Amino acid sequence: MNRQIGDDMADRLFGTDGIRGKVNKGAIRPANFVRFGEALATVLRTKGVAMPRVLIGRDTRQSGLMIESAILSGLVNAGANAELVGILPTPAVGYLTRSTGCDAGLMITASHNPPTDNGVKVFGADGFKLSSHVQDEIEALIQSDEELSVSFEQMGQISSPANSYDDFLAFAKRTVSLSPRWSKLKICLDAAHGAGFKLAHELLQSTGAKVIASGISPDGANINVKCGALHTEALQEAVKSNGADIGIALDGDADRLIVVDETGAEIDGDQLMGALALDYHAQGKLKGDTLVATIMSNLGLELKLKSAGIRLERTKVGDRYVVERMREGGFNVGGEQSGHIVLTDFVTTGDAIISALQVIDIMVRKSQTASEVLNVFEPVPQVLKNVSYGDADPLETQQVKDSIAAAEIRLGEQGRIVIRKSGTEPVIRVMAEAQSLAAANAAVDSIIADINAVCGQ
Repeated sequence: MNRQIGDDMADRLFGTDGIRGKVNKGAIRPANFVRFGEALATVLRTKGVAMPRVLIGRDTRQSGLMIESAILSGLVNAGANAELVGILPTPAVGYLTRSTGCDAGLMITASHNPPTDNGVKVFGADGFKLSSHVQDEIEALIQSDEELSVSFEQMGQISSPANSYDDFLAFAKRTVSLSPRWSKLKICLDAAHGAGFKLAHELLQSTGAKVIASGISPDGANINVKCGALHTEALQEAVKSNGADIGIALDGDADRLIVVDETGAEIDGDQLMGALALDYHAQGKLKGDTLVATIMSNLGLELKLKSAGIRLERTKVGDRYVVERMREGGFNVGGEQSGHIVLTDFVTTGDAIISALQVIDIMVRKSQTASEVLNVFEPVPQVLKNVSYGDADPLETQQVKDSIAAAEIRLGEQGRIVIRKSGTEPVIRVMAEAQSLAAANAAVDSIIADINAVCGQ
């Protein structure tokens, strides 16, 4: 029988991107994170590491210290040393895990989720997110009845390295070559009161640019609240009212970037990836002449890249799948429409801060505005709608299969249908691209109508 740690613990602690959920509900309880720490330490020790070193960072959520303390108890109790680096962005944790020779890295965050959520992203010794295979090993121990404590003599210790923040800041500065032209820029920053609030502000100021910053006063309960990458309205107004050259919006753990151009228009991840891929290609730096993105990236991006001799490879939704394909193919630029930009020449996961520097660097080198650099392609009209369902899977029914096939025939080669289930809730996401918005809406609505009919809704 599986070991049940919380009163209503989910079947699995790990989801599609580490561990995430509502604090003190389901799996997100202190006792579960004690067990997680024990299981992680045990798995590392079984792989031949006598005294594993685990680096731990966190975002600004009130619950972060609670979860950190619980994980520390488990790690130490099961024979691992913990190195606390405090509040840092997710990509910094990946970078520092590898650069300091730690055996694993943990980022306590719920990313772009509200302050009431929290969780953990897990990195291996190479700085990349832990493989599904190792996650399964940890999960099996969490759910087991196995005793994971070690003797007093084998217990781990806790330390706080002094230079972690400065080391990553110095590294980030080295990713671009600054010139006097940077000092002529005016940049608006919205750090979402999150993990990048201090580092992003200090880094942008160090370029010589004038920085107008918001979202840099975290109180534990305001992370992502009406600010940051998911809520750019205030940033758009700030850019226009201050006459800024560009606006930079981070999410809670600074692994997602949304840009606002000098006109106040929001620029999504597809345009950012397109601009970076084209610039890398022009410089001969785009490995494999390939950009890796997900099935959700706009067809217009694919067509633009193809015209420039660049191939677009698509993966399942989730930056971990993007990174896995990048590593398999030896590619160095990838990401998601949502703003996870992955530049593996520098970092091992989605990154907002260094990606923002790369975008600004293009503006400076080409003496172009943000709108000129980032309007890379004309998006094909895209419609995405969600539909809920019950216990039975409507996608397995013949009626819904026929509905999807009919919609694909109507759109032809000038459109796409993408259907996927949410990994966290009983929702099916239906997306269509077509040469007209009306055609895309019609395709999505016809499929949703049949899903509802099958579900009796």
